[in-house]
Amino acid sequence: MTTYTARAIEPAALAELRVADDAGRPCVPFVHEEGGDPLRCCLRPARAGERVALVSYAPLRRWAAATGAEPGAYDEQGPVFIHAEECRRPGGTDAYPFSRPGALRTLRRYGADGRIVGGRFLRIPEAATEAFDAAFAEAFADPEVALVHVRAVEYGCFHYEVRRDL
Repeated sequence: MTTYTARAIEPAALAELRVADDAGRPCVPFVHEEGGDPLRCCLRPARAGERVALVSYAPLRRWAAATGAEPGAYDEQGPVFIHAEECRRPGGTDAYPFSRPGALRTLRRYGADGRIVGGRFLRIPEAATEAFDAAFAEAFADPEVALVHVRAVEYGCFHYEVRRDL
């Protein structure tokens, strides 16, 4: 079975978010005292003592701007944690980060026009990689699906994006 690629926020977008977020607010870094929150820049949990920022991010808007899609009302923004300074890109061993067994995720499917074309709820099992592989294979079996956003159900937070392999 194919393993799909969890995509972190792109470096150019991160550079912009570290100045002002997608809601137009300035970036306000702070020292994360406890750690644990998911960082979307490097797809790993924050460590205690790291400088991070909580910013508003519009992943579909940024993808649409690059592809010419028109997501209309599906263009939404929400909070994500990022490192306050440039960091290493993902390179860990987890195919699908933030995959704690028992956690709830929604996988939103979007078409090339930027509109939602479906979705799927996933309670992450012990065999997380296999479950995500199957969910992405199901999503991309539909030729209309161009990308999938993985979000936490509890807070609605964007975790990462997976795109159709070309």
